[in-house]
Amino acid sequence: QVQLVESGGGLVQAGGSLGLSCAASGSIFGITAMGWYRQAPGKQRELVASATTGGGTNYADSVKGRFTISRDNTKNTVYLQMNSLRPDDTAVYYCNVVKNLIFNYWGQGTQVTVSS
Repeated sequence: QVQLVESGGGLVQAGGSLGLSCAASGSIFGITAMGWYRQAPGKQRELVASATTGGGTNYADSVKGRFTISRDNTKNTVYLQMNSLRPDDTAVYYCNVVKNLIFNYWGQGTQVTVSS
């Protein structure tokens, strides 16, 4: 099992910035990717950004140029720096870890609210 502890999030005005972090612990051997998803009320959960152990990154088109994902493999931690936030970024953000390419683990979620 992999345990994920998220921190960050909160309330910010449009145009502001927030940072999220997620630390993995437990059976962490074999983690292949770490990332962030989000789910807004009434919408499906969607990928925000992901980072592979090899250093590759992937972003949703809606956040490209505004969000930056990074990993510290020595700390088994993934970060999401969110700049130029918009009201439509409001959602619950979930940390995600993929292990051995097939097992998915989820954090408890953290609320990000962007006011206009």
